[in-house]
Amino acid sequence: MSDEGSRGSRLPLALPPASQGCSSGGGGGGGGSSAGGSDNSRPPRNLQGLLQMAITAGSEEPDPPPEPMSEERRQWLQEAMSAAFRGQREEVEQMKSCLRVLSQPMPPTAGEAEQAADQQEREGALELLADLCENMDNAADFCQLSGMHLLVGRYLEAGAAGLRWRAAQLIGTCSQNVAAIQEQVLGLGALRKLLRLLDRDACDTVRVKALFAISCLVREQEAGLLQFLRLDGFSVLMRAMQQQVQKLKVKSAFLLQNLLVGHPEHKGTLCSMGMVQQLVALVRTEHSPFHEHVLGALCSLVTDFPQGVRECREPELGLEELLRHRCQLLQQHEEYQEELEFCEKLLQTCFSSPTDDSMDR
Repeated sequence: MSDEGSRGSRLPLALPPASQGCSSGGGGGGGGSSAGGSDNSRPPRNLQGLLQMAITAGSEEPDPPPEPMSEERRQWLQEAMSAAFRGQREEVEQMKSCLRVLSQPMPPTAGEAEQAADQQEREGALELLADLCENMDNAADFCQLSGMHLLVGRYLEAGAAGLRWRAAQLIGTCSQNVAAIQEQVLGLGALRKLLRLLDRDACDTVRVKALFAISCLVREQEAGLLQFLRLDGFSVLMRAMQQQVQKLKVKSAFLLQNLLVGHPEHKGTLCSMGMVQQLVALVRTEHSPFHEHVLGALCSLVTDFPQGVRECREPELGLEELLRHRCQLLQQHEEYQEELEFCEKLLQTCFSSPTDDSMDR
């Protein structure tokens, strides 16, 4: 089910030469094109490309009145539009074909070889869909074809790890930055299943992909964050940071930091869960690049939040001594500059400010 040939040349391979007044890459031009208009040699491959070409052309400095469009250029434009629409229809047909494969019942009594072939075909369908759904129009079409119902209902809990992680990845790909799709996914109860995968799945890849999908559903999405809170998502995130999988630890800490920056109103909830103590405990583990993100999350937790500062000052934590020692270790290592800056900021915020009594007053 490879898409190597199916997504081939949709538009004519070369744009007929235009008159000087119609050049789309000259003059005071847009977004990073090099001198000489080197970007113009590649025609748009789909509808989004054509739209971008039109926007770019329309945003340039006013040119002299254009010459009438030549017949050759008019024909090229007609062919380009036709090819773009045809390409979109072809991709929808590819998605339908993939969904037919995924909708088939699992072979209950098949032999080992047949089961392996069946799984490989389903995994190929999920991979092709993930590639197609990088395009937001295709992602919307996929949801209209009830593809998301199939993913959440069957494939997040499939027996094969290769199916579970590909389903989670596809959910994240479709949901990223698209509110309507996020709302549909949340309405299907996907977040509960994804949190369960992150927390309990035996396959590390499944857990990493589940975290990716969770991030796509809760960042900049108020309804998703509320569900996340109701499902005790912060506790799941903390447990993920305590695992031995480096990628999982880093991405979990990064998501925590992002949520603290975007939603400071939840700092009290996190402090009541003992988040300060748990983050400090993580900083005490053997040093790794992961600590940069933990310290970043801790910085976000104490910024403009006196309760967090007071908890960091608790003598039993020994945080001030830990931070000063860490600063000494990092000062000669340029690659840890950001971690050093977080340590210095925590020292400044928590240990170079007024005492607890004066803060309370």
